Amino acid sequence: MSQPRLRRLRIWTPVLFAVALSLGMTLGFNLRDTLRNKRDIGAIIERNDRLEEIIDLIRERYVDTVNVNGLYNDAVEGIISHLDPHTSYIPASRLEEVNDDLEGSFFGIGVEFNIIRDTIQITSIVPKGPADRAGVLIGDKIIQVNDSAVAGVGITSERIMRMLRGEQLTRATLGLQSSADPHLRKVVVVRDVVPIYSVEANLLLDRQTGYIRINRFSATTHKEFVQALRGQLAYKITNLIIDLRQNPGGYLEQAVAIAEELLSQGQTIVLTRSRTEETVSKVEHPGLYEKGRLAILVDEGSASAAEILAGAVQDNDRGLVIGRRTYGKGLVQEQFDLGDGSALRITVARYYTPSGRSLQRSYAAGRTAYEEDFASRYYSGELTGRNDSITGLDTTPFYTNHHRRVRGGGGIFPDVVVPYDSITFNSQLLTIAYGEVAGLVTWEYYLQQAPRLRQLTTPAQVSASSAIGDSLVAALMRVSTEADRQALATICKRPAANAFLQTQLKARLARILFRSNGYYGVLAPADPVVIKARQALNGAAYQVLEGR
Repeated sequence: MSQPRLRRLRIWTPVLFAVALSLGMTLGFNLRDTLRNKRDIGAIIERNDRLEEIIDLIRERYVDTVNVNGLYNDAVEGIISHLDPHTSYIPASRLEEVNDDLEGSFFGIGVEFNIIRDTIQITSIVPKGPADRAGVLIGDKIIQVNDSAVAGVGITSERIMRMLRGEQLTRATLGLQSSADPHLRKVVVVRDVVPIYSVEANLLLDRQTGYIRINRFSATTHKEFVQALRGQLAYKITNLIIDLRQNPGGYLEQAVAIAEELLSQGQTIVLTRSRTEETVSKVEHPGLYEKGRLAILVDEGSASAAEILAGAVQDNDRGLVIGRRTYGKGLVQEQFDLGDGSALRITVARYYTPSGRSLQRSYAAGRTAYEEDFASRYYSGELTGRNDSITGLDTTPFYTNHHRRVRGGGGIFPDVVVPYDSITFNSQLLTIAYGEVAGLVTWEYYLQQAPRLRQLTTPAQVSASSAIGDSLVAALMRVSTEADRQALATICKRPAANAFLQTQLKARLARILFRSNGYYGVLAPADPVVIKARQALNGAAYQVLEGR
């Protein structure tokens, strides 16, 4: 071997040896981690094998036939019962329905219906939707779907929905019968995207005050909200009421996006803390409504993302929170789809408002006590206004940007509390007003008076008509049982109760005429919480918020 080659070999041999040693150590560590992971996976498989073995034994040897899927579902429920109340299992049979609700759309024909006397009657049609384009009309009865008879066969709402929904651009042939023509007519409807709106109402209560009701935070909520708000700003509103009552939450990013339209750039919206990290969401761009007066309506059904939006507005002193204490859900769930088509929603983090308070109420007493919280609030007097002291909650003081003291550990506490309206404690009145018979009476009144009613152009016209209210109550009286007739006679003698009943009946009628905007267009002006909000926006409570 020549001298130069020997010299190069002496130089490179240590280097090559070091590289080989490093590679060997790296591979060794990786192999150790891989084997450790394999042992973990093996342990998981072993645990799964035990579950499979138990279920197989039951299936093969148990004295009676058992539902194996039910056993699996119960096993999963048993596991998650040891976790927080919001970690949940969604069976494959329900997953599509749950996801559709949050995604904001599904494929179908675009109608709402009621089953009246065993017949499906169309009560609402999505404007410019598939059924509307095909010529389906409000009041039509669905007698057939494709080759299947659906009238007079004891069909359920769930079954008819499965028949009407389907893949995009597939066809559904409907056999329809109108109230004016008993002959069956065939209509072919091409299924398409049907929106599920989360902005349920978009109204002007007066020249200065806009009202937007959000029933959940779906994938399209921010887009819907911006469209509604821009329409109201065109009328130069100075007051805005956002109604989040009975809003169970949904996508956090949608609530954050709406908060960005209301808060100033740089303000904190929410803090999210997992086991490994903390994320702070701040306003990143100018919003559509940063300066006007703002009220957020909440109650014991406002949860999760709804509470995040209310907490951000309250902690940044951006507006007043009005109503009753919110649900108290400050846990973040992430959905994991499973191999059999089901899904598991696991709590992966906690929410905190800008001031640092947790929204989550305690679940230390177990799931049953947690789920009975509404009853506890009622019996303690919190919901009825008999008692404004709430025990067992976090007493740590938290402060808003203007150093107003706020409470944490059990939901959002309103700046202005509005207890339940005492009229709603009359169980007979509620049963009659919200009952199936009231719905039937309203629907038949619409069918009888449709030509005249279609001349009305606003929900306010429905609300202002004493003739409509009196006619609906009289029709309800005629078809009610003897016991309900006696109750109705008593209700009609009490002005407040009679007004409440007529408002509910008119709201049902306005929904048929103007969809959900009609329903809330009648209800909102008479709603005690909305009335209180309108007073607060123009009163001393808001002046305190502004530091005056």
